[in-house]
Amino acid sequence: MNKVVSELKKVMEDAFESAGFDRSFGMISLSNRPDLAEYQCNGAMAAAKKYGVKPIDVATKALEVIKEDADKCRMFDKIEAVMPGFINITLSPSYLSEYVDEMASKADFGVDKNGSGKTVVIDYGGANVAKPLHVGHLRSAVIGESIKRICRFYGDKVIGDVHLGDWGLQMGLVITELKHRQPDLVYFDESFEGEYPSEAPFTISELEEIYPCASGKSKTDEEYKAEALQATFDLQHGRRGYRALWKHIMAVSVADLKKNYGNLKVDFDLWLGESDADPEIPSMVENLKKSGLAYLSDGALVVDVAREDDKKEMPPCMILKSDGAALYETTDLATILMRERDYKPDEILYITDKRQELHFERVFRCAKKAGIASEKTKLSWIGFGTMNGKDGKPFKTRDGGVMRLEDLIRQISDAVYDKMSDRDMTEEEARNISFKVGLAALKYGDLSNQASKDYVFDLDRFASFEGNTGPYIQYTVVRINSILSKAGSDLSGAKIISTGSESEKALLLTLARLNENLAGVYEEKAPHRLCAYMYDLANAFNRFYHDNRIISEENEATKNSWLKLIKLTADVLTCCLDLLGVEVPERM
Repeated sequence: MNKVVSELKKVMEDAFESAGFDRSFGMISLSNRPDLAEYQCNGAMAAAKKYGVKPIDVATKALEVIKEDADKCRMFDKIEAVMPGFINITLSPSYLSEYVDEMASKADFGVDKNGSGKTVVIDYGGANVAKPLHVGHLRSAVIGESIKRICRFYGDKVIGDVHLGDWGLQMGLVITELKHRQPDLVYFDESFEGEYPSEAPFTISELEEIYPCASGKSKTDEEYKAEALQATFDLQHGRRGYRALWKHIMAVSVADLKKNYGNLKVDFDLWLGESDADPEIPSMVENLKKSGLAYLSDGALVVDVAREDDKKEMPPCMILKSDGAALYETTDLATILMRERDYKPDEILYITDKRQELHFERVFRCAKKAGIASEKTKLSWIGFGTMNGKDGKPFKTRDGGVMRLEDLIRQISDAVYDKMSDRDMTEEEARNISFKVGLAALKYGDLSNQASKDYVFDLDRFASFEGNTGPYIQYTVVRINSILSKAGSDLSGAKIISTGSESEKALLLTLARLNENLAGVYEEKAPHRLCAYMYDLANAFNRFYHDNRIISEENEATKNSWLKLIKLTADVLTCCLDLLGVEVPERM
């Protein structure tokens, strides 16, 4: 289906052209005065300058053309030219009801998906092996998951990659600490030539205790740190026992990561990491040298990526450190090379902390300059802000530590459970529902904020069943489903018709704007815009619900029209929640 704004634009462009002006002036936008109009056209202002006439005369001539066409006039309840030359538009309830009725009969509500169908790799998650997920991993996971779902809704082939940190110093630290604790393990015997044990010499709980212990020691003991650096080097250069230990670390850690990401309803297509890109690095470095792009600077291998139009200093992209070690830039470039070869993507999108902006700017420039990324591949990055506590500082536990993500999920689920303690349901059902509602509170609370902005995590506000929250949206759907269940009507032959009520029209108008709203969400990769639309729609429904007695309505056609209208509302909200990675419980 065409977007409402597209249909209006076509009418206005034709009118400007028929009135003797360039059709490009028939631009349409949402009215900035919704109390006066729903849409507006400001093109007469620009046209007046080009043609040397008054703006109000341009607008009046365009309107005269429209008013001569009875079919086009059906779209409008009111259309008028106002000084100095604005055209204010209010749509007719009958046009909106016909449009929304057609939406109800179409797959995916008739959303226009023209121009989609790209292959997109989304790099999000970014968890480090051997470390538990904590609140710092939340934003990348939920933002990336939502963008992945939105792109797939529009028909893109999307490959989500967790891109694990599995090849750096943390591996050397874990190996070193294990060697200090259990020096007799066969992995540390360089003369051993047999098969290594199939079972890991540690559990996930032990592994998660080993890393912070080792990290703490390395900050105060230079000898210990040097040993860990050497262990990292030996691992990366193929020491057999260390590679076997690394495989155990990976198996135990990734299984736990999958469980915890699964609890968050976040799913990856690829579980690759820095280690997977490592084999590509030698040949990539050699090619950079041969091309003349890479050169030595203070012993390090670098590529210049500065441009003449740069307004601030742009440091070179460092490929290898002076000791020959690879960096994040190196593995990211090698990963782009792999993705180009394996998936031939139209776009590679990274979702990370906004403090990594300079890193990705250098990597992208180097990838394009060296031909590692093809000319057609769009390299994109979304940087997100920090989740802060009520004190305005990064969110911490009460004792000042970094909170584990599973503890945060449990905390918000418990808060929801406490709100539901008076509900008539079993303990198991209440826990199940509170988990789904808690996830909605957590995800919506994050995604309703523009990704680049910091925000305050407010458990009480996020878990509220009122206001701009995930539970409020869920509860709206549950309420609609309850009404439909009580009505028990067969809506197969029902048609959405307008009765002329103000709240009904507001609901129709909000539903009719789904197409254009989703288009903006998709184009801008902006889940917060989707949240804003859902909140508007939920509010529009609740006003309509309070103004009309739906089930007791005596006119059968009106009653079935309203039931079909609210069913469509529930379906749209459920679909939008799914695009955020949120489920709707059967009851609340």
